[in-house]
Amino acid sequence: MAVVSAPRPRRPMSLTRAGVYLVLLLGATASLLPFVYMLMTSVKSYSSVVNNTLWPWPPFGAESLQLQNYALAIQAIGFDRQTGTPLLVRYVANSVVVTLGIVLGSLLTSVLAAYALARLNVPGKNLLFLFVLAVIMVPEDATLVPKVVLMYNLKWYNTYMALIVPFTVNVFGIFLLRQWFLQIPKELFEAAVMDGMGHLRYLISIVIPLSKPAMLTVALLSFIWSWDSFKWPLLVTRDSNMRVLGVGLQQFKSGEGGTNVQLLMAFAILVVVPVLVFYFLTQKQFREAVTTVGIKG
Repeated sequence: MAVVSAPRPRRPMSLTRAGVYLVLLLGATASLLPFVYMLMTSVKSYSSVVNNTLWPWPPFGAESLQLQNYALAIQAIGFDRQTGTPLLVRYVANSVVVTLGIVLGSLLTSVLAAYALARLNVPGKNLLFLFVLAVIMVPEDATLVPKVVLMYNLKWYNTYMALIVPFTVNVFGIFLLRQWFLQIPKELFEAAVMDGMGHLRYLISIVIPLSKPAMLTVALLSFIWSWDSFKWPLLVTRDSNMRVLGVGLQQFKSGEGGTNVQLLMAFAILVVVPVLVFYFLTQKQFREAVTTVGIKG
């Protein structure tokens, strides 16, 4: 006769754990508030925005959801003079091309550099790794002007090359993948060498399949940065057909009639939605990579 063990009694929550949960809850709430405000404002009328009405809908108000703000925001971006299509279509296409180029380029360079720093017997690789990490400490604005001048000298101004190539190297991606590769047992490489594998085949056949969470994390971070970029595309592009979604936000800047904040927020929602979708699709791998990567040197 099987013996059924009694369920373990739940331990009472300590004050320390309750305090930690409270801090996490407050942090999560503070992070969500800007998105909630943006979503609420995107479906308000101009008068409700000007009067700072927090909730203009029933039961506290008589206003209906202004869903037409999204269509008006697309119209406010303008149309291509040659084809007559909304510029939003061109902005989306440019953002997709630039984002895919940066994500794929950063994955390629991060994987190769991280594997070399983790597994190859390169003299002085630890010192080289420190120099790579030192790049993170250099402010982006300090290198902005030299990079723009370089784009002019290379005749890449107003081209996809200027939007993609300078950001195909992700220093944080190299760091993250190097730490992940260091956790892969060396016995796997020794067994692969006995089977006749070289470094490249071992990297493709064994290391990359075991590193999917870390690689998806690098892809996610590169995607967020490139999709939301504003300053760099604004500096290295001239024509509207080379602009990306982030630059489209400047179409709503304040003019004689003031800024249509509700349209600005509606367009910002359209920009943010792909990032949220990609994050929710990869959040499991993102958590796994962040929690399992050690600091092994």
